[in-house]
Amino acid sequence: MRSGGSSGAGDREAGSGEADDRHDGEGAAALEGAPGGSAGVGAATLPCARLTARQAIAAVADTSSEAAVPDGRGAAPGALSRPDGPLGWRGYDDARARARERTGEDESVVTALATIGGRETVVLSFEFRYLGGSLGERTGDRLEAAYTHAREHGLPVVSLIATGGSRMQEGMRALTQLQRVARQSALNRAAGLPQLAVLRDPTTGGGWATLGAAADVILALPGAQVGFAGSRVRPPDADPAAYSAEGQLASGHVDAVVPPDRLRATLQRWLQLLGTPRVLGTGAMEPAPPPAALGPPGLPETGWGAVVRARASGRPRAEAYLRAYFDDREEISGDRCGGVDPGIRCGFGRRQGRTIAFAAQCGTATRPAGFRTAARLVRLADRLGIPVLTLVDTPGAANDAAAERAGAGAAIADTFAALATARVPVTSLLIGEGGSGGALALAAPDRLWATPDSYFSVIAPELAAAILKRDETQVHETADQLRIRPQDLLGLGIIRGIVPPA
Repeated sequence: MRSGGSSGAGDREAGSGEADDRHDGEGAAALEGAPGGSAGVGAATLPCARLTARQAIAAVADTSSEAAVPDGRGAAPGALSRPDGPLGWRGYDDARARARERTGEDESVVTALATIGGRETVVLSFEFRYLGGSLGERTGDRLEAAYTHAREHGLPVVSLIATGGSRMQEGMRALTQLQRVARQSALNRAAGLPQLAVLRDPTTGGGWATLGAAADVILALPGAQVGFAGSRVRPPDADPAAYSAEGQLASGHVDAVVPPDRLRATLQRWLQLLGTPRVLGTGAMEPAPPPAALGPPGLPETGWGAVVRARASGRPRAEAYLRAYFDDREEISGDRCGGVDPGIRCGFGRRQGRTIAFAAQCGTATRPAGFRTAARLVRLADRLGIPVLTLVDTPGAANDAAAERAGAGAAIADTFAALATARVPVTSLLIGEGGSGGALALAAPDRLWATPDSYFSVIAPELAAAILKRDETQVHETADQLRIRPQDLLGLGIIRGIVPPA
């Protein structure tokens, strides 16, 4: 007899069999007596320690109180009151009774109003010992009520996820809860409210495909099983690393893998950065000021001189500018399409008590995943009403075969579109090489500045000379003709100004 399976179930992780449910119950009960008390904070230092729903809340929250939620009466008439649920699944009532006795919970999710780092937050925490944290109709009731409360009160949502997916004993009535959750998440997104997810062990099936993957910022615990397919339903020869928190991070689907002992502080910083309600509208919002130049003063005398300075190995790069500009910051990672570009840094930072989003090229050829990550950052900042700073520094877009196969043109086009349609002000600073469209994609229209050790060109001078069939000795002359120095860009009306050193 199955007692808590799911479409994304993963062996014991999904609680898919009666014996497995008992095993998970015993393991979680042992955690309750672990060092650190009922909050389980001591146990949370273990990579895959399974906290109860309430222990997980206590591990990240300053204070919390259980939110009022429906008791299932919002479901279709009689559906949940029938013996053994909407399908009449033999033994389902007994399985739920055992789950209640084992966990003290009457459903697989606990919703709470909590403060995390002083920010009031709606927290959704899954109880994996209750039928594998599976989603049923009453779970949907609770999640809908929690999202609605967050929307009505302008609060962020933090999901602490540990689930095997949809509850098979309720059949399609359970599976359709994913549509319900997706709609609520979309409504909160449209309201400009941030959503953060913490992927506990395991996060599979519909819970990953809705609450997890749809979040604005996705954090995962080390070693957690993460994937749409649980271990019982994936191909037998599948690489297990692809279904891990670390594998999802490497593939661009997770922003960070955070050790349990650092999770509370990390959530506090993210809520500090994103959790304050803001009013959209560029007219009422002050743009991010351009950073001061960090390189030596003085403008280049020739076009080729500008190129040499911008390509110098010792020139200040994105990391130096971000470190000097922000008091603290957190980064997102990945394009959510299977790619990560280490040559671009995106995230949110605090500057003089104010949150500013940033997308910074690091001086390498920007890959399609980098452009998509930057576009994701700009759209998120726009939705949350946060001004954006971009740092432009690339010899150009990556142009190898792999980049073409990954959709370089489409990724660049999407980045142009994200900046062009942003309602929040975007400020851009050229801090080094400005190589053609790969650099222009991150340059804000009408709000671009430059440092003295930078240049911007329609194409690299060497390539321009080659295309025009000029002799190699004419590269310097070509660089002058292209008018790529900061002072040339100012005279052409391309930039607003040349920023001085601090």
